[in-house]
Amino acid sequence: MEMYTRVWIPDPEDVWRAAEIIKDYKEGEPILHLKLEDESPLEYRIGPKDNPLPFLRNPDILVGENDLTALSYLHEPAVLHNLKVRFLEPNHIYTYCGIVLVAINPYDQLQIYGEEVINAYSGQNMGDMDPHIFAVAEEAYKQMARDERNQSIIVSGESGAGKTVSAKYAMRFFATVGGSANDTNVEEKVLASSPIMEAIGNAKTTRNDNSSRFGKYIQIGFDRRYHIIGANMRTYLLEKSRVVFQAEDERNYHIFYQLCASASFPEFKDLALTSAEDFIFTSQGENIFIEGVNDAEDFKKTKEAFTLLGVKESNQSSIFRIIASILHLGNVEICSERDGDSCHISRNDPHLTHFCRLLGVELEQMEHWLCHRKLVTTSETYVKNMSRKQAANARDALAKHIYAHMFDWIVEHVNKSLHTSSKQHSFIGVLDIYGFETFEINSFEQFCINYANEKLQQQFNQHVFKLEQEEYMKEQIPWTLIDFYDNQPCIDLIEAKLGILDLLDEECKVPKGTDQNWCQKLYDRLSSSVHFQKPRMSNISFIIIHFADKVEYQCDGFLEKNRDTVYEEHINILKASKFQLVADLFQDTNKDGSSSTSSSKSSRINVRSAKPTPKVPNKEHRKTVGHQFRSSLQLLMETLNATTPHYVRCIKPNDEKEAFSFDSRRAVQQLRACGVLETIRISAAGYPSRWTYPDFFNRYRVLMKKSDMTVGDKKLVCRNLLETLVKDPDKFQFGKTKIFFRAGQVAYLEKLRADKFRSACIKIQKTVRRWLQMARYKKIRKSAITLQRFGRGYMARRYAEQLRLSRAAVICQKQYRMVRERRGYLRVRQAVVTIQAFTRGMFTRRIFQEFLLHHKAMIIQKHVRGWLTRRKFKVARNAAITIQCAYRRMRAKRELKQLKIEARSAQHLKKLNTGMENKIVQLQRKMDDQTKDLKTQNEQLVVAKASLGSEVNKLQKELETMRSRQGDGGQLTSLKDELEKLRAELQEAHAHRKKLEEEHSNEKMRFEQRVEELERENSLLKSEKEKMNQRILHHSKSTEDQESSASQSVGRVQAELDEERQRYQNLLREFSRLEQRYDNLQEAKVRFQPGHRRNNSNQSSLESDSNYPSISTSEVGDTDDAIQLVEEMGVEKAAMDIGVFMKLQKRVRELEQERKRLQVNLEKIEDQSKRKGIEPKMTSEQENADLAYNSLKRQELESENKKLKNDLNELRKAIADRASKNSSSNELQDGYNLLLGQLKAANEELDVRKDEVLILRSQIVTAAQQKEKETTNHIETNNLPEWTNSKKPIDKEEALRSYHGLCESKNKASDWGYLNEDGELGLAYQGLKQVARLLEAQLQSQARKHEDELEAFHTQVELLKDDIEKKQEMLNHTMSLSPEAQVEYSVQQEITRLTNDNLDLKELVEKLEKNERKLKKQLRIYMKKVQELEASQSTTAKPEMTRQVTVQRREKDFEGMLEYYKEDEALLVKTLITDMKPHAVSATVPCLPAYILFMCIRHADYINDDQKVHSLLTSTINAIKKVLKKNNDDFEMTSFWLANTSRLLHCLKQYSGDEAFMTQNTAKQNEHCLKNFDLAEYRQVLSDLSIQIYQQLVKVAEHVMQPMIVSAMLESESIPSLAGVKPMGYRNRSSSMDKDEEGPGSYTLEALIRQLGQFHVVMGEHGLDPEIAGQVVRQLFYSINAVTLNNLLLRKDVCSWSTGMQLRYNISQMEEWLRGKNLHQSGAVVNMEPVIQAAQLLQVKKKTSQDAEAICSLCTALTMQQIVKILNLYTPLNEFEERVTVSFIRNIQNRLQERNDVPMLLVDTKHTFPVLFPYTPSALSLETLHIPANLSLHFLTRV
Repeated sequence: MEMYTRVWIPDPEDVWRAAEIIKDYKEGEPILHLKLEDESPLEYRIGPKDNPLPFLRNPDILVGENDLTALSYLHEPAVLHNLKVRFLEPNHIYTYCGIVLVAINPYDQLQIYGEEVINAYSGQNMGDMDPHIFAVAEEAYKQMARDERNQSIIVSGESGAGKTVSAKYAMRFFATVGGSANDTNVEEKVLASSPIMEAIGNAKTTRNDNSSRFGKYIQIGFDRRYHIIGANMRTYLLEKSRVVFQAEDERNYHIFYQLCASASFPEFKDLALTSAEDFIFTSQGENIFIEGVNDAEDFKKTKEAFTLLGVKESNQSSIFRIIASILHLGNVEICSERDGDSCHISRNDPHLTHFCRLLGVELEQMEHWLCHRKLVTTSETYVKNMSRKQAANARDALAKHIYAHMFDWIVEHVNKSLHTSSKQHSFIGVLDIYGFETFEINSFEQFCINYANEKLQQQFNQHVFKLEQEEYMKEQIPWTLIDFYDNQPCIDLIEAKLGILDLLDEECKVPKGTDQNWCQKLYDRLSSSVHFQKPRMSNISFIIIHFADKVEYQCDGFLEKNRDTVYEEHINILKASKFQLVADLFQDTNKDGSSSTSSSKSSRINVRSAKPTPKVPNKEHRKTVGHQFRSSLQLLMETLNATTPHYVRCIKPNDEKEAFSFDSRRAVQQLRACGVLETIRISAAGYPSRWTYPDFFNRYRVLMKKSDMTVGDKKLVCRNLLETLVKDPDKFQFGKTKIFFRAGQVAYLEKLRADKFRSACIKIQKTVRRWLQMARYKKIRKSAITLQRFGRGYMARRYAEQLRLSRAAVICQKQYRMVRERRGYLRVRQAVVTIQAFTRGMFTRRIFQEFLLHHKAMIIQKHVRGWLTRRKFKVARNAAITIQCAYRRMRAKRELKQLKIEARSAQHLKKLNTGMENKIVQLQRKMDDQTKDLKTQNEQLVVAKASLGSEVNKLQKELETMRSRQGDGGQLTSLKDELEKLRAELQEAHAHRKKLEEEHSNEKMRFEQRVEELERENSLLKSEKEKMNQRILHHSKSTEDQESSASQSVGRVQAELDEERQRYQNLLREFSRLEQRYDNLQEAKVRFQPGHRRNNSNQSSLESDSNYPSISTSEVGDTDDAIQLVEEMGVEKAAMDIGVFMKLQKRVRELEQERKRLQVNLEKIEDQSKRKGIEPKMTSEQENADLAYNSLKRQELESENKKLKNDLNELRKAIADRASKNSSSNELQDGYNLLLGQLKAANEELDVRKDEVLILRSQIVTAAQQKEKETTNHIETNNLPEWTNSKKPIDKEEALRSYHGLCESKNKASDWGYLNEDGELGLAYQGLKQVARLLEAQLQSQARKHEDELEAFHTQVELLKDDIEKKQEMLNHTMSLSPEAQVEYSVQQEITRLTNDNLDLKELVEKLEKNERKLKKQLRIYMKKVQELEASQSTTAKPEMTRQVTVQRREKDFEGMLEYYKEDEALLVKTLITDMKPHAVSATVPCLPAYILFMCIRHADYINDDQKVHSLLTSTINAIKKVLKKNNDDFEMTSFWLANTSRLLHCLKQYSGDEAFMTQNTAKQNEHCLKNFDLAEYRQVLSDLSIQIYQQLVKVAEHVMQPMIVSAMLESESIPSLAGVKPMGYRNRSSSMDKDEEGPGSYTLEALIRQLGQFHVVMGEHGLDPEIAGQVVRQLFYSINAVTLNNLLLRKDVCSWSTGMQLRYNISQMEEWLRGKNLHQSGAVVNMEPVIQAAQLLQVKKKTSQDAEAICSLCTALTMQQIVKILNLYTPLNEFEERVTVSFIRNIQNRLQERNDVPMLLVDTKHTFPVLFPYTPSALSLETLHIPANLSLHFLTRV
């Protein structure tokens, strides 16, 4: 052995301990120098007397393998270490060991047994998934179906190892995947038997809280379709002694404690039970409770199981009475007499009384025979007293006997319940039997258990050897006989002639046989056997050397337990019970006894011996327990040998029942006992390691030369490589498909591979280090050059800085000198200017004072003259006003009378309205002209003032100059005179200006008054506008608040809506399933009923197929008739008539809906009134006007509609009658067209007139309401309107009379006329208010339009942003690549783009070709029609015409309806639905059958035939169901009818007449709406049918993709040469499926994407709505995600870095496909997020705490269980990768504790998103639809 080799050495505590060789060992040396894991040295002695060479350890890469046979070194320490690592670190409890599944009890609840786990393992090969009990069950189920051979699953192990739980989960798997095909629910009954058997057969022991104290073999029967049809149970060796005795800290059977815990229930009062502590049979263990177990709840489950299995309540009560009687029997106190040889029972013993009462037996007899026994001799019969001990033994024997018979009766009844009359095709047996047991005291039970295990071990060894032999023969390699342990001598020791069992039965027949005598016979007869030994220190025990260990058995009690004695007197008393069940329990015993008695009597009569023969003994003659057990065991072995066995070995990790605690010594003991190590030894004796040629080539091609890689044959390459590497040819063998290696050879090859990688790494490191040093040198050299350059630059810059400073100093000196001289000059100049300014100011102030005095005098004169003139003017004006008032009063009275006369005529209002706008314009123009004149006058005044001011200044300057030049007085006087003249002129100019200003002010006052009046009106309008704006702002704010709150609740509402929709669709799916089951039962019923059955003649076949209630379209109008019909027929007869019942039900629903609608409207009105209060006056007026207009319009339209319909129908009928009489007359056709045109013109004119009348009426009503309100306001306030230009009030009486006159005439008179003479301002205000309302409405509409456009722009911006981000990501990805990779990536992207473009062009070409073919067909049809028309015209041409004239017949307008006869309905449904093939209408309009059906429905609606509508829709729905049922696995057919059903649903909505569905219709489509019937209920039926078809479509697509997902996503190499291969175990090398030499056909990612593309193309060709197709793709992507992630979580071989890379690449390709199909917005990518994060998790670093934090922030779509599972499964593919440490996983768990994740490991693959069918109206006009001739719909007539 070389240095650093790792080995295993024995250890007394841990069994085996790891060590490492620190010094090379040569053969023959006595000492091996080792170093333990704690770095302590050890000298290990080696020699023939000391220790052999230690076992070698496996490489770290193989530690934790899920198959022990995949280990390079197969021996005990390697197996133990591998199991320990898997159990403690990743908490994996299942491990394969060849064909054996090793299951270690975790003593904890694990979430790995849910239904989603069953679905994940169903259909998978055993080696493809992680080890699991479900994998073994699936293997058995698959081999049963494939090989048509019965299967068995053998579950064994110690008590507490988990056998019962493993068997229970196996049966649950069979019940799930092989559920019954009918309603018998056999699988539920099979599962229901478990709680019953656990209650009566399981108990708490020191090793297990739920230990099975019997063995059972359950056969689950299957039919030819491999559905469960029944089951049968066989039991072995019930531990009856536990009924009367339990060891410390143990319990009796669970049923006793369950019944005591439920003793307080009323139905159990008569059992007289109390706590279990009060009964001897349940309190001997001193602990009646089990932690975490509720006996009362378990008892409820037991009762429910009894009920489910069909046990009657009376029988259940009898069973519980028997159980209670056993408890009372144990408490019967037996008192000893003084002599000690006899005993008695107190007559007042309550427990004996209860015992006899509960069993229905006589108290005196039972009291007597419990203390006495009967002895029968030849001549007499004696009654002998029994001692107290003998009576107690007899009492206990009776209790055990009663319980055993009750146990057998329950098992028999369970089998009867699970029995089926159908023929069983095959079965799978589940054997839950005790494992090898050895205790300090071993008795008869342990002997039988170990005997059974010897038989099972022999069968196991033979099966393992047989499989190895078959594998070698299949691969055609030479093999030699493998020596394995044969335990046949040990079995012969027990069961052979004169063996242990024979000697035991012989001793039992001896009258006075004892255990000591039997033990002595064993010493005498069997001492020569190798497997039998006599203990040195005991004469009442013996030792048997079993295959697992030596076991010493104590002989005490062997004979008694083998006899199983019970006295006949006790049995006879029980037979006479008054309860039938108690008597029936012992009838079999009676039959046996009677038969034996009769035979003995006949022998005494016919043959008499010389000596008198003794009579029948007083105990039953029957087979001993050992004989029965041997017979049943032999039957079991025959059954197992006739089946294919599967082995599950359960291991108990510790005796303390601690969760995930591993005791190596206990584990090794059980591994040796259960045969796991024997399997390893047999496998290691041959060629344990096996590789397929491709896997070997992929794994070890690094060891090959380049020349070897050029050879095309991989087998030859592998052969040459092995012959080169391994010199010994016996170390390997070449098979047909695999290479077989001896133990240790794979480790040798792994070492060579690691050395090759190590040398390659060294070369890479050398090259990289050289490159790093060169780069470092270049960097240093570059740095030195850079430093020199910067130094030289610094010196040059410093010299230049010095030059700059010198020049700057010179410039500073120059500037300073200049500033100093300039400051002196500026100071002298400022002083001179200041002196001049003061002098000039003094002279100017003097002149101003003189001018001011003259100006004040002029002002005083002006005011005095103005006062005098104004006083005179006021006197004259007052006189004129007095005269005007009198005159105007007279004129006003005259005008008032004239107005009253004119008010009665309607022309007055029109005149007012006509002149209003012109007068407003005139006023506006007049005001503009006056404003312009005012502006011009102001400008003239300003100019005159400026000119005068300039003249004054000029004269002042001349005066100063003259004063300065001439100082004489003459000149001064002349100047003064001139100045006076100028002043006079100035005064005149001022007076003229003043006059102009007064005129302007008067004119301005007049205009200001007029403007003020208009401004007041404008202010009113502005205030109203502001109020409206405030209301709009308030409303917008409230709307924003509501939107913000609504946006928060939208998510919740949407989630609730999705949940409700999903719940509804699940119910719909359940309904379809029940409907299918109902159909199956009906078919079965018809099939099993003999003879011919005839339906009633009045029963429609279509109606019988419908599962929906009949819905009549005329029910709306016929409810009153229905009520009258009910009164005539009577209630009882009417109840039998379903049509009448449905009409009444419809009427009740309508009335209820109407009541609810009115109630809701009333509540809304009340809420609005409370919230809003009193609305503004103008708003109420507008609302009243709208209401009045709407009511009048509705009444008018209804009356006109009825009248027009009647006229139109009469006219059409008359013209149709005339046309039918003379169809060839062109004049009639012209007349018909002329009449239609006149009718259309009349209708249009009528509509126009009707709108005018409605508008006029609404205006009149509005005016009247307005008048009433204003009158009320005037009367309340007592304020009468005043004239604008008059201050006198109008007489009240006259005003009221005038108002009432206006109201009576109903003319539109307004109070605005009182504002001035002609009412112009009032009319202007009214018009402006209407204009303001109109503008406000337009603004609101524009605002809404702007918001819609803004939202559309936002959406477009978001889409563009997403597109830019994706392109940016692609650009960054491209830039991060190398140039070669960039070129390759760009080429690949271009190829993808061109491929997509090519596909689009192909689709376009196909569509164009289809359209071309369609047009050609139509052209041929039209040509044929033209030819026929020409021929008919040529025959009817007149002979006297000189030239032929072609008369074109006008095409009749097609109304988009199809007419058919009622007799042709079946043919229509057959042609369009039953016999329709999708390719037959592929070249026509998509969803053509739906359009044709709707056009037929339209015609039936047009002629008002409700029966026809009902019959056609019902027939259509039933026919679609039948077609889908017949083609339930055809995706194309399902997609075709989903598209047509949804289109028919959309047509029913689009043409329903509901305004909500008519927003996108054209005018012609609105004309085609249904007129008479409301088909809302049929829309709901079609919606449900669409949901069912959608679910079937998804199911079919998932079924097609299911086998492709795992292979395409996880196994195929999308990136070549990336995946690695590890050594495989037995399960991988011998899969459960047969394979050819080339291997199984696998699916690639391209195949999966191609399949998705096919689905999408099919849905597109059939015209399926893109939204629905997107939902289908979303659901399929969810299925891909679920299946991929579940397989990733259950397969260790794919949890690697390379798989993560492959998976990310595959997902990116699928995302690219989604973008190419424009499906990236469908939500499919979001469903793939868990898989994406799982792939990223496989690739990220997993070492530091920063890595843990990154993983927690990255994996948000994965649960904590999934993250931990992936980290535990992460497997390095070579030695350079590292496993994830346990501390890192614990760190992840601690960080993820804050999450509130659902404890879910696997994704639910059955989850279905709720489907939503968006309303998509069709733009196709029905009248343009063309029906192809190939459909053979000639019986349809276009209408």
